[in-house]
Amino acid sequence: MKSLILSSLVTLASLSAFAGQTIPAGSYSIDPAHSKIGFEIPHLVISTVEGRFAKFDGTLVVDSKLEKSKANLNVDVSSISTENKDRDDHLKSADFFDVAKNPKMTFVTKKVVGTPENLKIVGDLTIKGKTKEVTLDVKYLGDVNDAYGNNKVAFTATGKINRKDFGLNWSSVVEAGPVVGDEVTLILKIQAGKPAAKKG
Repeated sequence: MKSLILSSLVTLASLSAFAGQTIPAGSYSIDPAHSKIGFEIPHLVISTVEGRFAKFDGTLVVDSKLEKSKANLNVDVSSISTENKDRDDHLKSADFFDVAKNPKMTFVTKKVVGTPENLKIVGDLTIKGKTKEVTLDVKYLGDVNDAYGNNKVAFTATGKINRKDFGLNWSSVVEAGPVVGDEVTLILKIQAGKPAAKKG
């Protein structure tokens, strides 16, 4: 019983420390090697297709007043991958992203509200030349210094968009319903870093 009480107290202390955390201020560059920009979309009504973009870059500017923080993201749409070449080629075509004319997808912050554990980032998402305001639900995972003294921060973010709002209108129907659904779930796992502070 005493062990259970002690364990509970340690857990509560850990949660309290987590709840009071702050994000270190500074300008961070997104690390593509340790980040993921992905999505999930309904397929044939009963299942989903998952995909990701392999090439992207961006920055996070964390202000001591969190609501003044900013983020921007640039994605190379031609780097899309759903692990199926024929499907990827179709997604790159004019039926969907039309990468020949619209090679980039961008996100730029307009507003940040909430706490590190429960942030909402509102920004302009531009796909295929069309810009719409979207809201991302963001959770801060913490910070750490790497072996070289560089400070790293990590976040997860999710959001939902309607693909047709951005001109991705291709559709086909089978007996069960549409081959491709309209609602897309965005899934971001971001690690970003800033150089170690210079001494002296």
